[in-house]
Amino acid sequence: MPNRSEARVITAGLLRDWALPVPAGGKESRGTVLVVGGSRFTPGAVLLAGVAALRAGAGVLQLAAAESTAAALSIQVPEALVVGLPETAGGAVAGRSDDQLGELLADADVVALGPGLKEIDETRRLLHLVLDTAGPRTPLVLDAYALGALSHEPDLLVGSGRPVVLTPNVTEAGHLLGRDPGEDLDAAAAELANRYEAVVSLYGHVAAPDGRGWREESGDAGLGTSGSGDVLAGLLAGLLSRGAEPAQAACWGAFAHAVSGQRLVPRYGRIGFLARELLDEIPQTLATI
Repeated sequence: MPNRSEARVITAGLLRDWALPVPAGGKESRGTVLVVGGSRFTPGAVLLAGVAALRAGAGVLQLAAAESTAAALSIQVPEALVVGLPETAGGAVAGRSDDQLGELLADADVVALGPGLKEIDETRRLLHLVLDTAGPRTPLVLDAYALGALSHEPDLLVGSGRPVVLTPNVTEAGHLLGRDPGEDLDAAAAELANRYEAVVSLYGHVAAPDGRGWREESGDAGLGTSGSGDVLAGLLAGLLSRGAEPAQAACWGAFAHAVSGQRLVPRYGRIGFLARELLDEIPQTLATI
């Protein structure tokens, strides 16, 4: 397991030597991303993740969210197919089988689960549905409540061989570890990657289960804003849909997320920009690496 000194710093040069796949042909060659999330009160998380996936290069976007929000989402994101899912009385997405969701899961090239979800028991059912229905080699991005669900069943991914990226914040990392992650986030990310057999992106600290580790050092306080994590989850999903492998997507995503924030500082200051404003910066950031 790598220690702090062994994590490589993510630079533009490192990424240029680890170039993203460049798909040829139509939108199908850039993959289909399915984002499953939202609740009656948090549809914006699905919107942010979905648009980020498109900005990162995904060819087709599908959004599955609480039924009461589907019409508004379809208007806000006209580029996406939007499917409404059954809700609980409290407005959370209900974790029960749905034929249309099952078809989308089976056909998706990448699934991002978690942005905007509520109610841990419903999310656990959704996580099982995703694992049972998506293809066994379909990459997953697990974020927010999906990470909480995984922390209740820490062996769920072990031995599956499925490509997965986990995107915890420090609090979620604590739930996954069962303890405070401490100040050495390189070590915490490495421990999580080893325990869950997944690539981990923890506040710019990236770790793979094979022991490799990386660190993005240019991220600033402005990224600690509501919705920023949803943007990162969608960004990773979009990179995976283009054909990046999980560790590559996590490193490119951490760098693009941080640099997109830096590009906004001259206009809004270090802590004045919004997560939605990161979205328009992503393509140019990726193009200039």
